Amino acid sequence: MKRIILSLTFMGALQPISQMISPNGGMSGLLHAQSNITPEVLKALESSQTHTPADRALRNAISSNGINKMALDMQHASAVPDTYFSLETKNSGISDQQSSGRCWLFTGLNVLRHQATKKLGTPNFFFSQIYCFFYDQLEKSNLFLQGIIDTRKQAIDDREVVWLFQNPLSDGGTYTGVADLVSKYGVVPQEVMGETYVSNSTSEFNSHLKRKLREMGIQLREKASQGASVKQLEAEKVEMMKTVYHMLTLAYGEPVKSFTWAPRDASGKYIGEAKTYTPLEFYKMVSDGTDLNADYVMLMNDPSREYNKVYEIEYDRHVYDGHNWLYLNLDIEEIKPLCIASIKDSCQMYFSCDVGKQLNRANGMLDVKNYDYNSLFGTVFGMNKKQRIQSFDSGSSHAMTLMAVDLDANERPSKWKVENSWGVSSGQSGYLIMTDEWFNEYMFRVVVNKKYLNEAQKALLKQKPIKLPAWDPMFMGED
Repeated sequence: MKRIILSLTFMGALQPISQMISPNGGMSGLLHAQSNITPEVLKALESSQTHTPADRALRNAISSNGINKMALDMQHASAVPDTYFSLETKNSGISDQQSSGRCWLFTGLNVLRHQATKKLGTPNFFFSQIYCFFYDQLEKSNLFLQGIIDTRKQAIDDREVVWLFQNPLSDGGTYTGVADLVSKYGVVPQEVMGETYVSNSTSEFNSHLKRKLREMGIQLREKASQGASVKQLEAEKVEMMKTVYHMLTLAYGEPVKSFTWAPRDASGKYIGEAKTYTPLEFYKMVSDGTDLNADYVMLMNDPSREYNKVYEIEYDRHVYDGHNWLYLNLDIEEIKPLCIASIKDSCQMYFSCDVGKQLNRANGMLDVKNYDYNSLFGTVFGMNKKQRIQSFDSGSSHAMTLMAVDLDANERPSKWKVENSWGVSSGQSGYLIMTDEWFNEYMFRVVVNKKYLNEAQKALLKQKPIKLPAWDPMFMGED
């Protein structure tokens, strides 16, 4: 039998496996660590620790200050961020989603707001987020209950049924939700329907609404098992939705059906006559007939899936009769020119990413060099983007408005700028700046007008989408 010369690494200390082999050539219990932690394994783990003054100092510093403060690379943190951008779509005003998961809605409405302010001449104009959010929560409730009816014959522990009960409702979402909601219900100015405490802090109310929806879902399944027809179940669902609607009105107020509004300039002076609109009339007026579904496409950079394919995710929609989230998966270097073309044309974009990775909140910089976790922990965090997606370590967690890019002498992007929805006191006065290297690693989705695609890319959109289940790693909605 050949001598084994492999080794195990414990916190930087090498323990030759040859030392773990008994004199008669048999393996000791230490090699069974993958199965259970025996006293011998625990002893090896404990003995692998070093107790130098540097170790004690580092342990004390981490305990007192936290991980990010200790891992912050001061070479980058002390540098003044470069805020110059060679291409930028200007706007005014920063929104604040506060303690809610509505970044997708704020971002979608901010993109639409950029178009509306140019048309209306109202730089301080904002849409009402709560108006659209009311209908989002109403539609999602119906989507869940109808999903329960559709899966009534499946076992309670079927994965699809389990997923439905685990996710009856959320305040997160994607661009598709914005497109479907405003197309169906329209939009209103912020002053027409203002925020409430609950809309700015959604978790408490959401927990009660989700519990009620789960109860309703169980009742529908019980009625189905007793022989109720689909028609009877759907009639029962409508009665249940009356309770949902009432709960929503208590939390968010009842949506306006019509309103009178006149545009104002930056000083607050009226610059046009007051007119009465329905929300849909107002949307059609400010959007100039743009079809947010037909005219735009979501592009994804997901290296865990085959590129140049169109994918669709089941149940990833806000409206039962609306559109599932559908996207074209492209190499990152194919996506960048489309973003640049859009910015050159003064068109802002819905953009989403894994914002929590390497974000320096103090200076608003997203840079892969912000934090040196490798040196802090004495190990290498070495997964690539594909591996991070497959292992659920990274995914799109937050939506923002992509609005600027800085190009170098070779017309290559060096950094990008987004309008965030965390208020004016966060980041760079409400904006975040990301290096192009960070963009490569943590950018996932961007929505562009189809007119910027080349002919080959447009042809890809004609293929039949590959449908993925709701629990796919990339399902995670932005919040």
